[in-house]
Amino acid sequence: MIKFTIIGKPVALKRHRPSARGGYYDPSSKDKKQIWLQIAKYKPKQPFVGDVMMKVIFTIPYPKKFYRTGKYKHLLKDSVPEYVSVRPDIDNYLKLLFDLLQGTDRYFVDDSQVVRLQAEKVYGRKGKTEVVIEEI
Repeated sequence: MIKFTIIGKPVALKRHRPSARGGYYDPSSKDKKQIWLQIAKYKPKQPFVGDVMMKVIFTIPYPKKFYRTGKYKHLLKDSVPEYVSVRPDIDNYLKLLFDLLQGTDRYFVDDSQVVRLQAEKVYGRKGKTEVVIEEI
């Protein structure tokens, strides 16, 4: 079992865009590089080859509108929701994560090995992504 936390606001995968010279480029490449620098140290010696289970919690920072005003501006309002139900969609967060974790030199060979997935988008004080990967 591998557990790690990616510090920073979760990032959704951006679609490939056509370049001015022809062909396509990946607008998420900079985000992928920064995240990989945080998670590379947890990489197993050999990638998982069997079925894989993943648990992922994407913690999105509270927007400014959820905080009170005046001298209580550091406190949250009473009506703050627990779960994030706005864009980007949870599957776009997962797509970026799967792109990073799959490969012959990564965590698992192909993302089709993920047979069980539990994912949540919740609010929190600081942005982070908590990941647990386990071979079944």
